Amino acid sequence: MELKFWIIPIAALIPMIMGFLWYGPIMGKAWMKETGMTEEKAKEGNMAVIFGLSYLLSNFLGFALLSITVHQMGIFSLFAGQEGFGVAGGAAQVQFEAVVAPLKDLHRTFGHGAFHGAIAGVCIAFTILATNAMFEMKSWKYIWINSGYWIITMALMGGVICQFV
Repeated sequence: MELKFWIIPIAALIPMIMGFLWYGPIMGKAWMKETGMTEEKAKEGNMAVIFGLSYLLSNFLGFALLSITVHQMGIFSLFAGQEGFGVAGGAAQVQFEAVVAPLKDLHRTFGHGAFHGAIAGVCIAFTILATNAMFEMKSWKYIWINSGYWIITMALMGGVICQFV
C-alpha cells in the first residue's frame, strides 16, 4: 500500500475555499446576523495570521480524516514501529504486504471518504459546536450554520483524502 501524503496539504485548502463560499455568498448574511459580526469588525482581524493558522489546523484535520476515511490505515498502524517494517524484505514489512495485498484499494473512493467525513462531521464537529453554543446561549440557527459548514467541509476533505492518498 503506497500512501501519497502530499494530498493532505491540498485537502487542507478545502476549508479555506468552503469558508469563502459558505461564510460569503451562501450563509454570510445569516452568519453575520447570528454572531453580531460586522464588516468593520471583520476588517480588524489580522487575516495573514488567521488564514495561516487556519491552514495549519486544516492540515491536522486532514491527518485525522486520513485514519477515519482510509480503513487500510488501521492495518498500517498495527505494523508501524515494528522491527523490519518499512524495510524491503523485513519480516514486519512482508507480513504487512501479505495482509494488505487482498484489500488493495478496497473502499478507496471519493464517495466512501465523503460518507465517513460527513459522519465524522456530524459525530465530532456538530456535537462539539452544539454543546459549546448551547452553553453560550447561541441560537440553533447559529449551530446549524457552523455545523453545516464543517459537515460539508469534512465530507469533501474525506472524499479527496480517501480517493487520492
